Amino acid sequence: MMENRDGAKRNLELVQKNLKADCGNCFALCCAGLCFTASADFAFDKAAGVPCPNLQSDFRCGIHEDLRRSGFKGCTVFDCYGSGQKVSQVTFKGKDWRKDPGAAKEMFAVFPVMTQLHEMLWYLADAMKQETAKQIYNELEEMMQKTERLTLLEVPELMALDIPIHRAQVNDLLVKASELARADVLKRNKGRKSKKLTQRNADMMGAELKGADLKGVDFRGAYFIAANLRQADLRTADLIGADFRDADISGADLSTSLFLTQVQANAAIGDCHTKLPEAISRPDHWAKKPRIF
Repeated sequence: MMENRDGAKRNLELVQKNLKADCGNCFALCCAGLCFTASADFAFDKAAGVPCPNLQSDFRCGIHEDLRRSGFKGCTVFDCYGSGQKVSQVTFKGKDWRKDPGAAKEMFAVFPVMTQLHEMLWYLADAMKQETAKQIYNELEEMMQKTERLTLLEVPELMALDIPIHRAQVNDLLVKASELARADVLKRNKGRKSKKLTQRNADMMGAELKGADLKGVDFRGAYFIAANLRQADLRTADLIGADFRDADISGADLSTSLFLTQVQANAAIGDCHTKLPEAISRPDHWAKKPRIF
């Protein structure tokens, strides 16, 4: 275990900072390696391995400032958890797929694998930051170190990884961390039928939840698409895998929610009064002034 809890927390905050996209040190792997389909999120189809026509020679997006207005909302939602720079600068040691076309196929194939590993690192770091997780802290730290070692493998080993098996092992620990973090809420609500504290994979699409007390609820995999969560209290709620596309979280409190990611925040609609965990950046497209309720 790390020397002290405060020092450990600072280290974990640094870890999460490094698990954010650094496009300046990536060879635009998301813009070239991934595919997308014409929809409300993308203006046209693009096949995997084919560079987006908006990608410039310096690996910058030619319409970055106008992505949403140009029909590419999906690009503003995506976050690679820092896997792009890891593949570009560590796995391939700064090799540019444009100058070395032979490396392109492998780089594009490794990128999604690395993204999944970095996503797991994000969740593990989030779990380790919880004061309530101290009794499983060593297990979490061991799993984080194991996952980090996997990110440093050579290309053949990375491609041979059984990601679902490793994710299942990580998930077992995340479930324990979630239960520990939500224990007080669960205890206070024991026997109260009026409040469901387990809403896994729940269909909340378009739900009217303005001002709702949702503290400590297990919302793993829930669908909040276009839901009204204005001024809702989501502290200590488990939000891993929840779909927040176009969910209105203006004025909502997610400050101590569990396992919230930048992707989820980017997909939602918020404002200057939305409270987020320290590790999550306020999206540029959110309202700079309070939204009218």
